Amino acid sequence: MKYIVSIGDQRVALDAGPGGIEMDGLQIPAQLADVPDTPVRVVRIGSEVHRVVLRRRLGRGHYVLWIDGYTYEVEALDERTRAIRDLTAAARGPLGPAPIIAPMPGLIVRTMVVAGDRVTVGQGLVVMEAMKMENELRATGAGIVHRVNVSPGTPVEKGAVLIELE
Repeated sequence: MKYIVSIGDQRVALDAGPGGIEMDGLQIPAQLADVPDTPVRVVRIGSEVHRVVLRRRLGRGHYVLWIDGYTYEVEALDERTRAIRDLTAAARGPLGPAPIIAPMPGLIVRTMVVAGDRVTVGQGLVVMEAMKMENELRATGAGIVHRVNVSPGTPVEKGAVLIELE
């Protein structure tokens, strides 16, 4: 199966199969083996052997890899999903960080950021209670908190801007 792997702003297309990996027209033998009773996997690519620990992150295709003591944030998507994401992003145009908006009426339970805080994609920013359930609202994009418009105990209506990002 063909995958597009992104590390930072670099993208690599590779085709993973039972015999190994094909990358840039070059067939590279590769094997993957689990280390019993540990989260460690041993990967052999050509003549090199690496210890790898993989953790899934929020969102499809997002992972954190620890490879031989180094940490990498990676996105690995099949060719079709990558193409759809690229087309969707191109049609959407440039986006800044979206404000956090109340998805329904509720009560603010806690805020986890203050003005000036730097936030990352998927980071929890505010918890609101609605219909007897607590809902953590997360950042959809990285940015800096410009203003927090609510505090714990504040009742809010659907559509209220809770946190502004820049």
